[in-house]
Amino acid sequence: MAIIHRTTVKPTKLELLTSWLPTRPWYAGAGAPSLDMSGGFRLDDPEGEVGIEFMVTTDVSGPEPVSYFVPLTYRGAPLDGAEHALVGTMEHGVLGPRWAYDGCHDPVLADQLWALIEGRAQAQAQSVTDTEDREVTRSYTGPGFTARQAKPHVAEDAEGTRLTAPDGTTLELHRVLRPAPQGTALLPEGAVGHVGGAWQLPDGPRVHGLFAALYADGHR
Repeated sequence: MAIIHRTTVKPTKLELLTSWLPTRPWYAGAGAPSLDMSGGFRLDDPEGEVGIEFMVTTDVSGPEPVSYFVPLTYRGAPLDGAEHALVGTMEHGVLGPRWAYDGCHDPVLADQLWALIEGRAQAQAQSVTDTEDREVTRSYTGPGFTARQAKPHVAEDAEGTRLTAPDGTTLELHRVLRPAPQGTALLPEGAVGHVGGAWQLPDGPRVHGLFAALYADGHR
């Protein structure tokens, strides 16, 4: 169970993301963003060592707000071989130094995200300890539950980020989020699973949309 500490974090997560987001190929802005926290959820690490958070942050610097889906992991020591995925380091008021990573490159997050889609893990509230996030939706129509032990291959471009397992199953993360019309099914055509959720638009409504879609054998 992830414990949410009411304490300080320096620099803040949004401060780290302000400099990191413009380095991503899927970043839609023209310069440095001005970020608001818009939503998100957490997953539990079964070993209790790694913090797993899925943030939605919205850039309000341009003429229209742009919301981004940002999976992050927080560790008490550097993750071997993941220097390229380091978002930054923070000083947590309770836990001390923390290394924040792009969670797509962290095998703990990847494994638990697959588990969420397949119904083996439960989404937790972003800011409340031991509380289910009932706005997160998931589905899975695959052949059966599968424990994902091997680290997936990660690729990203202007369209988003893709995690491909050794068996060819591909999880596509929508980094730039778009609200889905009310009543629209979030499972895309050809997908065998999905994760969706809600976020708050600045000075606007609370909306729902697709965060990630799972495709069997890389087929889309």
